[in-house]
Amino acid sequence: MLVQKLLGVKDHTGKPIDPARTKELYRKTLSIAWPSTVEGALLSIISSVDTMMVGTLGAASIAAVGLTSQPRMIMLIFAQALCIGTTALCARRKGGQDRAGANACLNQSMGIITMIGILMTLAGYFGAEWLMRLGGANEDTFALSTEYFRIISLAFLPQCWQLCICAAMRAIGKTRVTMVTNITANLINVVLNYVLINGKLGFPALGVRGAAIATACGTVAASLICLSLALRKGGYYHLALPRFDRKTLKGLARVGSSSTVEAVCLRIGFLILARLIASIGTNAFAAYQIVSQVTSLSFTLGDGVSTAATSLVGQSLGAKRKDLAMGYAQAASRIGFMVALLLMLVIFAFRRQLAMLFTNEEGIIHAVTLSFYVVIAAMIPQNGRVVQSGVLRGAGDVRFVAVCALLSVSILRPFLTWLFCYPLANTWPGIPLSVLSPWIAFLIDAIVRDRLLHHRIRQGKWLDIELA
Repeated sequence: MLVQKLLGVKDHTGKPIDPARTKELYRKTLSIAWPSTVEGALLSIISSVDTMMVGTLGAASIAAVGLTSQPRMIMLIFAQALCIGTTALCARRKGGQDRAGANACLNQSMGIITMIGILMTLAGYFGAEWLMRLGGANEDTFALSTEYFRIISLAFLPQCWQLCICAAMRAIGKTRVTMVTNITANLINVVLNYVLINGKLGFPALGVRGAAIATACGTVAASLICLSLALRKGGYYHLALPRFDRKTLKGLARVGSSSTVEAVCLRIGFLILARLIASIGTNAFAAYQIVSQVTSLSFTLGDGVSTAATSLVGQSLGAKRKDLAMGYAQAASRIGFMVALLLMLVIFAFRRQLAMLFTNEEGIIHAVTLSFYVVIAAMIPQNGRVVQSGVLRGAGDVRFVAVCALLSVSILRPFLTWLFCYPLANTWPGIPLSVLSPWIAFLIDAIVRDRLLHHRIRQGKWLDIELA
């Protein structure tokens, strides 16, 4: 009885779904979520290993590579927005048994994203210096971050292809494909990092440049794997020259435009945060980057469940089953909650050991350990808002998600970081607010967005959204 109360789900009318159907909802959600969750966890760990390897070069190198993150994500805004539209539309057409329509959506998305990727490569390579200044690079990090960004920008086009194909695969529940693809490519990245950063197996020690080359090679490898899967015969998708049609473009634009607004809000907010923290000093920014690596594990694990929710909600609405869409939304939220509890225990138990994996500088270790206490408190609302965002994206209700991002990430979180980092830090000098400020703001942001998204899902308006 207690288990049923904790794990039971209801349909869109508020009627409890029978235990047999509920079990099936959880089974299908987990079958799609676990490969994506494993993928996210391993990629986050691999990314952390990447940072650890760069960390052997010193705090300036960690900060330099970290500074490229937000400009890179800004460059990817339009590509990722298009991919969100691709996922939503392909999932709807899969649910409606329209395989030809799903293929048409992927092919048109690939045509558009190719143009985006070419523009990104040119802008990233020739605008690297300006972007690094925008990202907050100082004298210690400017040259290193500029060189790193120029090299990885050469792989933007294949990265766009990879993102688009993986988005379409996730829409139909093929998360194992994306898991194998991304893990294989990132293992290539780690091996090349080992060889190129400090000079192993007869290769020269290239430092940060070596890390950039390894990242670019891993990206190209992932793209080649994705292209081979989409070109092979017998699969659900088969790449071909796109034939653009108004219906598909309208659907992509409807979801993609709101996703672009959301992404712009996120990147502006994160860019402001990076500049605020970088202005404190190189060590403070290095500590922030280390904690960010661990919090990204929370995001990627929650994102695995979110991916399942996006796929299954989209397919259910495509099949005109509002009851199943609401059931999947609730099942995904409960799974996300359990994942968050596990993360809280792991981070609390190994908070100092996690910091020591990245650096041996005691001041940075202390700052990271303190920050983890705040991060732990944010795990449940953070995972909640990630999963609930996935539900709404699957339904095509990305406009509301964008509004939440605008209010919370672009306005509230930067303001709170500045408030705690400067005025209040001077008022309460005994409290290390300069270190804790971004994570206090992170906690408040997670709570606000979690509550807003939860209220939206309970309203049920997203169940009636029509896509092309």
